Amino acid sequence: MDILTISDLPHLHAGLNAITLVLLLLGYAFIRNNQRGKHMLCMLGATLVSSLFMLSYLTYHAKVGYLPFTGQGFVRPVYFSILITHVILAAVIIPLVLTTLVLAARKKFKLHRRLARWTLPIWIYVSITGLVVYFLAFHLYPSPL
Repeated sequence: MDILTISDLPHLHAGLNAITLVLLLLGYAFIRNNQRGKHMLCMLGATLVSSLFMLSYLTYHAKVGYLPFTGQGFVRPVYFSILITHVILAAVIIPLVLTTLVLAARKKFKLHRRLARWTLPIWIYVSITGLVVYFLAFHLYPSPL
């Protein structure tokens, strides 16, 4: 059985981001079709997968540290613009998700729905930009490990 190495973790992170994105989109579709049970399972699944991502991400950066982005020219400011918004909103999304979940657990659905209208698009943006950053930094312009 193969064990994941530290250099495998960015690929795992992308997979976890993609799974989170799918669960978020499915959860949204389920709630739009009044399928609350399926919605709840998807959103709890997205939270669990995002938590696994965060643990793995922190482990990776604790071991590897900073890796410079090797892209040059026009792609550099594009990459850093995406990265900056991704990092800021990734920090913002944590309390938003937790608060949105607590409101649902307390059956405060009116407040839950109101906050979820902000939480969901930000979370989707963070998931998508995480995949874009991964693609740029580890496929188009990879740094040597």
